Amino acid sequence: MQDIFEHAVLCRKCGKVMQKAGVIRNGFHLRALVCPQGHDKLIHPADEQEYRKFKELSQKEFKVKMRIVGNSYAVSIPKEIVSFMQEQEKLMNDMVRLCFEESGKLSLTFDKLINPKQKEEENE
Repeated sequence: MQDIFEHAVLCRKCGKVMQKAGVIRNGFHLRALVCPQGHDKLIHPADEQEYRKFKELSQKEFKVKMRIVGNSYAVSIPKEIVSFMQEQEKLMNDMVRLCFEESGKLSLTFDKLINPKQKEEENE
């Protein structure tokens, strides 16, 4: 099956061919087509669907147990989150980054590290 983004798509307002671009939302890299005149922007349907799944999952709150394992503590990650991460083609056997963000809040990062300035730009 061919991808719609492999074909020329015209802006519905000015009729010019839209150009390929990328959009970042909450760390997600979404494929997009943008009008050179700035009239319209289209997000790839598959990317938009994955982003919606992420938003739904991020609005859920999970209660998990903390357990002692040797000289460390372990927290289980719900299967629903791990399944989503695997759909995003993340490697679950890789090392992850764990940091103490603020009082009472830990952050677990599965992919490449994002510098704080880039993180602020993405959340705007």
